[in-house]
Amino acid sequence: MREKIDIKSMSLGAALGAAVMLSVAAATNQEPGPSIPATSENQVERVSGIGGIFLKARDPKKMAAWYREHLGIQSKGGYADFVWREKDSERIGHTTWALFPTNTSYFGSSSAPVMINYRVANLERMLAQLRGGGVAIEKVQDADYGRFAWITDPEGNRVELWEPKAK
Repeated sequence: MREKIDIKSMSLGAALGAAVMLSVAAATNQEPGPSIPATSENQVERVSGIGGIFLKARDPKKMAAWYREHLGIQSKGGYADFVWREKDSERIGHTTWALFPTNTSYFGSSSAPVMINYRVANLERMLAQLRGGGVAIEKVQDADYGRFAWITDPEGNRVELWEPKAK
């Protein structure tokens, strides 16, 4: 059993957590906190949660071992799936955590080492809202588990939007 606290591990975990919270706040244009559901008076499409966190790594296998040893993340095939239940519902949700090699094309032209996948309730309405705000939509793609779109924020971070398939 380890008695010594690994400061680097704690710092990395704190930095990643802060980056996620700041990204959510920036994407929703509000202070970090609970998301505000859209109402008839407020029809702005909003992110409903985080569907995934993707990290570039120089050595994905070594990084997977580090996360397994220090944070208990059990990844298989390069990703881990965190399962949870939606509030006030029996519907099961998923958040994916994955490592990619630094030369991946999945992050598009972004040189950022992190990409976050945001869940949205209605991708078409979100894309119309983004286009109306002058945001370029890079790609839209259908998959067995939902629809995806990719955009880049003003600082060059690639953002993945995901509307899960209705059950």
